[in-house]
Amino acid sequence: MTTPLEGKILAVNISEKKGTKKVNVGSTRLVKGWGIPEDAHSGDWHRQISLLAKSSIEKIRKMGLEVDYGDFAENLAVDGIDFEKLPVGTKLAVGNGAIIRITQKGKECHSRCAIYYQVGDCVMPREGVFAEVLEGGEVKVGDPIKTIEIPTSE
Repeated sequence: MTTPLEGKILAVNISEKKGTKKVNVGSTRLVKGWGIPEDAHSGDWHRQISLLAKSSIEKIRKMGLEVDYGDFAENLAVDGIDFEKLPVGTKLAVGNGAIIRITQKGKECHSRCAIYYQVGDCVMPREGVFAEVLEGGEVKVGDPIKTIEIPTSE
């Protein structure tokens, strides 16, 4: 058994339309099999919520661009967990009873975002992860997030 990784929720972001930056709302409810009801990306599919590590956001800041949580359209900005190192299938406990499972790492970027044009790079397509909600629950800024099951390759 791998030692659980633990982190903290830095921002809870939503947007009403796809393709836009998300706004930190401080807290929300994750709904089993759906995601965040107020968010444009929720639904009955494998990318119900998105997560991005603070370390990924810091890479773009070091390139000279003032970016904030939600600018990459991530639902949860997290400190203390490096999602790049977690395999698809990893389960995490989030906030007050929610459980999510990573379903996809990164995504194809069909059109370059404003961040890419400003600094020549964007981390979300490589370092962001998507998850489905297995158990619903409240989540707010400052809540813990930790791995509870990390699949191993045989």
